[in-house]
Amino acid sequence: MGIYQELKNKETKIAVIGLGYVGLPIALEFAKTMKVVGFDINQKRVDMMKNNIDPSEELDSSAFEGCDIEFTANIEDLKDSTFYVVAVPTPINSHKLPDLTPLLGASKTVAQVLKKGDYVVFESTVYPGCTEEDCIPVMEEISGLKFKEDFMVGYSPERINPGDTKHTLTNVIKVVSGCCDESLEEIAKVYEEVVQAGVHRAATIKVAEAAKIIENTQRDLNIALVNELSIIFNKMDINTYDVLEAAGTKWNFLKFFPGLVGGHCIGVDPYYLTYKAKELGYHAQIINAGRFVNDSMGGYVAKQTVKKIIAEGKHISESKVLVMGATFKEDVSDIRNSKVCDVINEFKSFGAKVEVVDPYADSDALNEEYGFGLVENLANDYDSVVIAVNHKDYTNLDEAYFDSITKENPVIVDLKGVYKGRINNLTYWSL
Repeated sequence: MGIYQELKNKETKIAVIGLGYVGLPIALEFAKTMKVVGFDINQKRVDMMKNNIDPSEELDSSAFEGCDIEFTANIEDLKDSTFYVVAVPTPINSHKLPDLTPLLGASKTVAQVLKKGDYVVFESTVYPGCTEEDCIPVMEEISGLKFKEDFMVGYSPERINPGDTKHTLTNVIKVVSGCCDESLEEIAKVYEEVVQAGVHRAATIKVAEAAKIIENTQRDLNIALVNELSIIFNKMDINTYDVLEAAGTKWNFLKFFPGLVGGHCIGVDPYYLTYKAKELGYHAQIINAGRFVNDSMGGYVAKQTVKKIIAEGKHISESKVLVMGATFKEDVSDIRNSKVCDVINEFKSFGAKVEVVDPYADSDALNEEYGFGLVENLANDYDSVVIAVNHKDYTNLDEAYFDSITKENPVIVDLKGVYKGRINNLTYWSL
């Protein structure tokens, strides 16, 4: 009997290591038909999930109903599992280099309870080769077991998109891979149990790792192109959104839009690929150029705004700016790698006073991560308002609203062009 059938019969358990944006949805889906142990090192988060609360605020309490799952922060509770899914973050450090600390920590955790016949599947985004070159040696050393002889390993990259209720785990094709033909089939069958859209069997673990990392690298480069175009068009006094609307009438034009590129995927994953490329003696020129453009956009937005404030006859060191939105994308609470902080820091470097609001972000978390919090009450004397994140809460605001919270001759900056054509009497600028 294969491991899939044992899981299906509830003779053994799946353990999901890491219960964030990726791990929790996977754990709950598996728990609808199998026995699951959800493990996270953060006891506070575990306690919330025990009470049917998603700490990431992506799932409501109904998602926990009817699930055969045990939440724990105790490694001992993992010992009865035979199929491990590792879904921990893979961030970059301050030097924009891969930080494998969470991934290697999770590998050590699994290794402490690993037994002969067990399976380990990694979902964390990594550079090609990381699973076999970095994670497996750690598991072999600590467990004393031999890869392929005693335990099997696979890789199935996550495709969770925070805030997206349309493209979910169950209806997006899942890429799976294994260390041999047998492991590939068993892993594929386990995921087919929960992914209605089906699975794609990748040729090797490295292929699956590479497929994931180029998904976000490709998107990063496309956004970098339109960001650079927006800089050029700004110098030509052309509205970028007008250009994109016109070009978009062609059937094969790709509709990407300018903006800040942050978060835990697009703004991070390309650095994993360029790191590995450099290790192999190749400097990835196009990918690095795209990263430079996108990482520079926060400073660019603030500088353009400062110029417009000065053009209104105001001293920037005496100006007050309201930034609306602090999360890395619209309608989510996730502040990881939010590039809004670059806009804010640039304003502060000019001596401007900056206040920030966001209906989704947590003020304490922002303070801890970036050194600024949120204001509860808006003033009526802002010299500029920057709509940095197009939360749905902001989309119906009108020109009268912005006029009511600003001084004379304010500058309204609309990064996503939400108010294009709707603000006519105030100074307006968008990417």
